[in-house]
Amino acid sequence: MSRRSGGWPSWWLRRGFTACALLPLAGVFVAVSRARAWLWRHRWLRAWRAPVPVLVVGNVTAGGSGKTPLVACIADALRAAGWHPGIVSRGYRRRRDAADPAPVHAHSAPADVGDEPLLLRRACACPVWVGSRRAAAARGLLQAHPEVDVLLSDDGLQHFALARDLQLVVLDARGAGNAWPLPAGPLRERADRPRDATLGPPAAAGASPAPFFALRRGIGELRNLADSRRLGIAQFLAARAGRPVSAAAAIGNPAQFFDMLRQAGVPLAATLQARDHEALPAAQLRELPGDVLLTEKDALKCELGPPHLDRLWAVQLRLEVDPDFVPWLLARLQRAAWSSHDGFTSA
Repeated sequence: MSRRSGGWPSWWLRRGFTACALLPLAGVFVAVSRARAWLWRHRWLRAWRAPVPVLVVGNVTAGGSGKTPLVACIADALRAAGWHPGIVSRGYRRRRDAADPAPVHAHSAPADVGDEPLLLRRACACPVWVGSRRAAAARGLLQAHPEVDVLLSDDGLQHFALARDLQLVVLDARGAGNAWPLPAGPLRERADRPRDATLGPPAAAGASPAPFFALRRGIGELRNLADSRRLGIAQFLAARAGRPVSAAAAIGNPAQFFDMLRQAGVPLAATLQARDHEALPAAQLRELPGDVLLTEKDALKCELGPPHLDRLWAVQLRLEVDPDFVPWLLARLQRAAWSSHDGFTSA
């Protein structure tokens, strides 16, 4: 297996031999993607337009870039401003025989609804639906919750069947990698594809279409999986001075999680990573020394039971969004006339 950096194959970070060898396949990917987009733009395929504004939060690269925490942040901001948001998601890697589309409940199993939708349902006081076809999930949600007046799509930037009114592209520190399309690079589509705004680390501002809003990620509270007690990072470190601490993650960019912990002063004795959306291997988790820090998404799927739970901690992600972002978003949502940014039409 190729060495991975930040959750990506190493060849996605540079234009070396492997990336060059994959360029013919990348050309096929680009041709198919552009043909598909052409069918939507020229109305050979028809998008369903919801009776409420739709905001898509996505990325132009493969893998995670922090979309789900941002969706939760936006949902909270909209509720505080008097809106009634609902969230739709694909529910990636859930059981094939699970109901589709389906509502997500706080007690739902991750295998039935997906880990990220379940995390959103527990974090946000708003309805969440999943479906392989986001338009179907949106219809189901709106029928079940007529009070919802704005829809948020967690990912789905390339899912054209659901017409959208606002499109946000999220970047992380990896940017566009080698700036080549899949599989030679990480790009799902052009890095400069149309969007209403870009959110990412301040260092990415110069390379991104305007408007750009800075997005900083940090460590919040830690929650013990055995008894749910919560500690700040300083309290946690003071109580474990001189004892080993490890970390494990099965997310799109495990290195970013580990780096945030180190920057917060956590001296990691060992780390464990797995593919995004997979459950962390229980046997390897047990072998990690000391207390083990997990992402909240991984804590949902943790298969370890007593007596190991008392040394497992879920780490809350804290987002700091440019203070100008929410006023900008609310101003856009308050516009009376809606039109699809990409020219897609409703059925």
